[in-house]
Amino acid sequence: MVPNIRVQVVYALPEYQYMLSLLLSEGSTVEQAINASGILTLQQEIDMININKVGIFSRIISLQEKLHDGDRVEIYRPLLIDPKERRRQRAEHKIHK
Repeated sequence: MVPNIRVQVVYALPEYQYMLSLLLSEGSTVEQAINASGILTLQQEIDMININKVGIFSRIISLQEKLHDGDRVEIYRPLLIDPKERRRQRAEHKIHK
């Protein structure tokens, strides 16, 4: 009998955060957890190949990464603006006030 692990799959939108808890077989991958969570049906804009990166506890990882008990799989939305550009815009806005 293969032992089970508990993991979470999370996806945060500006107005709502999905936190889906799963019980998977030990040795399951990130991709298997995302598919098993049903999040791809709930949020069809998620494209893990071309757009969205994934991570575990803020560390970017591959879809084939093996999961461990207690892992939190995070699906990241693409940035709308580069953080450096955003800081520059804020600094300019303060100067012109």
